[in-house]
Amino acid sequence: MNSRQRRGVILLLLSVLCALGAFAGVLAVISDVNAKVGPETTAYRVKSDVKPYVRLSAGQFEKISMPERWLSGTAVTDLAQIEGKIAVTTLKAGSLLQKDMIVPRPELRPGEQEIAIMIDAATGVAGKITPGATVNIYATFAGDRKSEPSQSRLLVAAARVIDVGTLSPFVKQKSGSGSRAATEAVPITFALSAQDTQRVAYAESFAEHVRLALVAPSADGAPAGPAPGDRTYTLDKDK
Repeated sequence: MNSRQRRGVILLLLSVLCALGAFAGVLAVISDVNAKVGPETTAYRVKSDVKPYVRLSAGQFEKISMPERWLSGTAVTDLAQIEGKIAVTTLKAGSLLQKDMIVPRPELRPGEQEIAIMIDAATGVAGKITPGATVNIYATFAGDRKSEPSQSRLLVAAARVIDVGTLSPFVKQKSGSGSRAATEAVPITFALSAQDTQRVAYAESFAEHVRLALVAPSADGAPAGPAPGDRTYTLDKDK
């Protein structure tokens, strides 16, 4: 082997050693990145804005993978955790779903019944009634005869709201006539006793209007009830 061949072999060996060194460096970098990032886990991202107090469903979220160490302890990693839950604030598209963003949907208590009625958007507390809210339910009735005044009645005091639907077109029959009027209404579900359920069902069928009044809690935390004799009102009471 002459000197030129020896130089060629040496250069080849040096090239192989450099390649091995570069490969070892790449492996070291990858190993360091893996050590810093750690194993990946499942998380869920909001597909599009979700309104508050709306029942959550799996179709509102998309599954993603990300390093476990980058997730907070409140991140939702299993969609079974949203079963029977509602959002407490607007969930923005692209945000990661967190446990503190959702709460259980209000449920029925022993002895209660669930009843849903359509509330005219103009006669409800627009945008302020949410699941868990407490409301008084009022109904206005026309007098049976011309000599009898119309009256407003407090049907249910401190009714508990357990669900609020979305605003949608609604055709309502006008009281005392066969005509119908198109309006917008929201389906609102209440948890009521059997007797209060009958009152509300009757009012929805025969009252001229059914209205809701949002109730603030009293000093002891319980909703303030009506004073005796305040359940029925006619205009002549103010005379």
